[in-house]
Amino acid sequence: MLNIIWPIFIISSIVYAFFSGNIEKISNGIFESAESAVQLSITFFGTICLWNGIIEIAKETSLMSKLTKAFQPFIKFLFPELKQNKQAKEEISMNIVANFLGLGNAATPLGLKAMKTMQKENNQKDTLTNSMVMFILLNTASIQLIPTNVIAIRNSLGSIQPNAMILQVWISTIVAATVGITATKILMKRF
Repeated sequence: MLNIIWPIFIISSIVYAFFSGNIEKISNGIFESAESAVQLSITFFGTICLWNGIIEIAKETSLMSKLTKAFQPFIKFLFPELKQNKQAKEEISMNIVANFLGLGNAATPLGLKAMKTMQKENNQKDTLTNSMVMFILLNTASIQLIPTNVIAIRNSLGSIQPNAMILQVWISTIVAATVGITATKILMKRF
């Protein structure tokens, strides 16, 4: 659907700009947008590299096993199907830590690994397990201690206080995660 809507918007904008004599503003806007997109990508690239490096160091040390143990009661409650799957629990823990630090982009590869590991134990390959559904929910409504990506975007756009929205992020992510987990647990019992 979006592949139909966006071209319509773009073509109608160009036609309107042509007839209203603003075609020069369109071409300037295209180049300014491209420049800001590249600057934003560079900002994200640095942030992602930093935190991916930290996560890789954590994997090689005893930190990951300590984090997995710390999250054990939480993971046991949320993922009762993963009784002895240590690898899945560790990958889920790493993903939760990355999301907790506000690193959605760095958490994505970890999340894909965890889903792949859980899929190995799935008897119905075309249907999500309860653990997979809960994991998707946790990724969608993850609690963020440090919203790194949002701070990086606000900083790159010249915000005077790029971290001024941290309290609002805490409140909204805690509420979203609590409501999502509660609803998912209720629905898991019914279905």
